[in-house]
Amino acid sequence: MAGNVTELTDATFNETVQGSDMPVLVDFWAPWCGPCKMMAPVIDQVAADYSGRALICKVNTDDARDAGMSMGITAIPTLILFKNGQIEKKWVGMTSKKDIAAAIDELL
Repeated sequence: MAGNVTELTDATFNETVQGSDMPVLVDFWAPWCGPCKMMAPVIDQVAADYSGRALICKVNTDDARDAGMSMGITAIPTLILFKNGQIEKKWVGMTSKKDIAAAIDELL
């Protein structure tokens, strides 16, 4: 995981998402998920590109079950983009860096 990506837990999820004054992208994933592994470099690139402008986070749904359930995660990878604690965009499955960047840019 890149240095710009924050790993969230059940204990830190709400505080981080609700408390950020920047857009927050959360990647819900699991270590055994093949498509999640394929998305990891994209998430790392987005984190590098938006360092200081957006908060890029990951939630391991095996370890942070409450956070995943609270967001209604039924398939992974799922990416959710928040602004001011509100869901702005949600992607289920593989997503392109271009689509993620366009959605973040709209919120900046």
